[in-house]
Amino acid sequence: MSEVPTTTSTTPGLHAGLTRRQISMMGLGGAIGAGLFVGSGQAIGIAGPAVLVSYLVAGGIVVLVMAMLAEMVAANPSSGAFSSYAQKAMGRSAGSAVGWLYWLQLIVVIAAEATGAALITEEWVPRVPAWVWVLIFITVFTAVNLFGVRNYGRFEFWFAAIKVAAIIAFLVIGMCAILGLFPGVPATGISNLFDNGGFAPNGIDGIAAALLIVAFAFGGTEVVAIAAAESDDPARNIRRIVREVLVRIMIFYVGSIFVIVAVLPWNDEDVQEGPFSAVLATLGLPGVDLVMSLIVIIALLSAMNANIYGASRMAFSLGERRLAPQAITRTSVRGVPFVAVLSSVSFGFVAVALNWAFPDLVMPILLNIVGSTVLVIWAATAISQLILRRRADRAGTPMPMRMWGFPWLSWLCLVLLAGMFVLSFTNSVAGTQLLLTLGLTAVLLLIARLTRGTAR
Repeated sequence: MSEVPTTTSTTPGLHAGLTRRQISMMGLGGAIGAGLFVGSGQAIGIAGPAVLVSYLVAGGIVVLVMAMLAEMVAANPSSGAFSSYAQKAMGRSAGSAVGWLYWLQLIVVIAAEATGAALITEEWVPRVPAWVWVLIFITVFTAVNLFGVRNYGRFEFWFAAIKVAAIIAFLVIGMCAILGLFPGVPATGISNLFDNGGFAPNGIDGIAAALLIVAFAFGGTEVVAIAAAESDDPARNIRRIVREVLVRIMIFYVGSIFVIVAVLPWNDEDVQEGPFSAVLATLGLPGVDLVMSLIVIIALLSAMNANIYGASRMAFSLGERRLAPQAITRTSVRGVPFVAVLSSVSFGFVAVALNWAFPDLVMPILLNIVGSTVLVIWAATAISQLILRRRADRAGTPMPMRMWGFPWLSWLCLVLLAGMFVLSFTNSVAGTQLLLTLGLTAVLLLIARLTRGTAR
């Protein structure tokens, strides 16, 4: 049955141009990025085959966070999503800090993704400098976001579909390799899961260290909560959207990692440098490097597109709640918050320019500052849900959707997140990132308190 969006939205000024299917693919597109295609090799190198445990634990946390977020979205759809709920639960300063923290993270990531895609493209066309590709990429995706949410949804749907198709093809190829269905290639079986030091060659420490890397790879799923405000029936759609996104992400992530550590030894240098390419290359498939480079570029650009959307909607919501200048809430006739889009992209350009000027200084610092943002946002979401759900239960307020296992699973999620915070401080790099992120959060809280009532 086809989905025909209406022209109104639960958020005044925005148009409900997104279908449930598009939002579901947006969630996949936001979460399935270069972190899976490239970054997973680092996690495998730390934990060995036991990295599967790291993915399952991180995936479990994401399932709980998204279930809590879905409950709040169904009750009160908002383009500010977790920022709006933090404000309702913990006050204006908390909502402001969470919203601005998310926005700052996205504009830094937009710059990093544009730069990453440009550097790969420059290798193909060396006559065109990388900065030109950055300009092209950001200009094109700014235009996509300005042409209306319906067009954006269609564009992101097909972008995400390419990544999903690539992963499905990889899973099929990998299972054929494991079962010995490739002519002339012996079956790999699953012996690599237990050889080379065993399933967990670096023990619990390796699993824990990999968990820090893996958790951040799941960031991006929260965009579905923001996008739900521009769908035709957020309260009805959000449950199915979250379920579809979570099930598919778990299958794609865990399935892909299983294929990698089963087909090749976990300590193979090629696995750590490019796990997907390594698997395809060992099977003798032609054009592997070119195909994987293209997929990584698509993954980066798709995530960048979703991040421009997420940043602009969060900025719009902050303006609506008088936590940002009111000019940022201006919308076009298409229902696009064009000032918020242009503001978000402009700061992305600034970050890119600084990166070109000081390549070894600016971007690493910026990425370190926002490196642990996802943990803070997940924790704020969990705390907000606990407060708002108890408040609703006391008042007898009917809710379209109730999270299962409340309050025990909500508390379990908070305990797991607390463990992640503690774990971060046992790792020098992760600990530094977390301290910088918490410092930025404290600054944003202070600014919110000092500027109470001054936004115009």
